[in-house]
Amino acid sequence: MTLTLPDFPPLREDEVRLELACALYASRKLARGSAAQVAGVGAEAFEKELHRRGITNGCQAGDLVEEMATVEKLFPR
Repeated sequence: MTLTLPDFPPLREDEVRLELACALYASRKLARGSAAQVAGVGAEAFEKELHRRGITNGCQAGDLVEEMATVEKLFPR
């Protein structure tokens, strides 16, 4: 896909790619790995940028407890 933008605001291509990737990830339109590819950075660098911006995947610590309880009900030992 080719996207042509005006030179205002004066952003470098890598900055635009990162902004777009973060916005698409935050709006849940792209998964983390796909967003990192759009940004043109590795998974770890993208994760650090998300953390710097305060963007999370929306999961809370209590969510894991609920998920594990569901797994235990579905697949009892």
